[in-house]
Amino acid sequence: MSNQQIIIAGGNIKPMTGEPEFTGSILVKDSKIAKIMKHSVAETDEDEESAFREMFGLSTEEPVHIVSARGKWVLPGFIDAHCHVGIGEEIYQHEGDDLNEMTDPLTPELRAIDGIHPEDEGFRDARLGGVTAAFTCPGSANVIGGTGVVVKTAGRVVEEMILRDPAGLKIAFGENPKFVYGEQKKMPMTRMGTAALLRQALVDAQNYREKLEQGQKDLDKLPERDLGLETINLVLDKKIPLRAHAHRTDDIMTAIRIAREFDVDLVLDHCTEGHKIADILQQYGYPAAVGPSFTNRAKVELKDKTFSTPGVLNKAGLKIAIITDHSVTPIEHLPLCAAMAVRNGLEEEDALKAITIWPAEILGVADRVGSLEVGKDADIVVWEGKPLSFEATPHTVLINGLIVKPE
Repeated sequence: MSNQQIIIAGGNIKPMTGEPEFTGSILVKDSKIAKIMKHSVAETDEDEESAFREMFGLSTEEPVHIVSARGKWVLPGFIDAHCHVGIGEEIYQHEGDDLNEMTDPLTPELRAIDGIHPEDEGFRDARLGGVTAAFTCPGSANVIGGTGVVVKTAGRVVEEMILRDPAGLKIAFGENPKFVYGEQKKMPMTRMGTAALLRQALVDAQNYREKLEQGQKDLDKLPERDLGLETINLVLDKKIPLRAHAHRTDDIMTAIRIAREFDVDLVLDHCTEGHKIADILQQYGYPAAVGPSFTNRAKVELKDKTFSTPGVLNKAGLKIAIITDHSVTPIEHLPLCAAMAVRNGLEEEDALKAITIWPAEILGVADRVGSLEVGKDADIVVWEGKPLSFEATPHTVLINGLIVKPE
């Protein structure tokens, strides 16, 4: 459906701003949330378009589409804070696998936007499942894998989908880099090697920055451009965070140790054993994108995975997001992952925040998505049933003010 004025009428609205849920209607105009009105359902006739026109001050000549939300739940679109949708395509094997450039352990110059295929079935599944935005990034084969991007889950080309690019630099600890490069008989074969390579890359970027500064004063000293070091300098300048793949407690602490050594921002991705050291992580305060828990113990460092981790970290005061790591867990099951966290100790309201406003804040896009507020992008889902219940299903999904479900 083309972009037009839309009224989501008479639903149970959960704005995810800290304000309690209320009954009301939302006016969508020019891809944004234009107005939010509180009212009782009794104040309007479900089929009376004129009542909603009057409520929002619309003339009879203005085209408007009414989406009845009576008896339904209205929430901001869900956000997956760590996945590989569009890069590791479903259905395809080698043809659509652009996750890892497994030829060099240090590839900071790689950019997720150059590997994303908007026609990946995962994007369709995401939006039909109520997931309207995601951080998608390179995989975890390399010590430094490249930059990730926050995208909407609808668009014909990547340029139509981008919310923030770059949005983080992927780094990886633990088994994966060891396995990939140990097989090649090259560094890193150990966790020490992984940490050493990362430290040296950060130092190289610091030295590169100093040479750039000298080159501004003396052009003869200006170094040749290095795209990888330029990217790492975005981290050193705190323009983007390190996104650290870390499952075990020792790998989590190595990520923190290095982030503190270089005074950079950090997001702990996976944080599988974070529940074991929640009190220690509380001292540092780095946010955690937790998951995927809806998977088997495919490797040793997942032996203690549990759906209780989000609740434990939340109670310790850490900002959390619940993730699928799609396609490890299919992205459309993000609300199911949140529901399983509730079953294992996380409060329901916090579980909803962990797939809406908190990931938006962690990803640096909360000015546009993550809550229902006037002026924000009209990424809205109307749910049949409470969103974290087993029976819940998205009735209507809007991305940028366009109805993408029903398609």
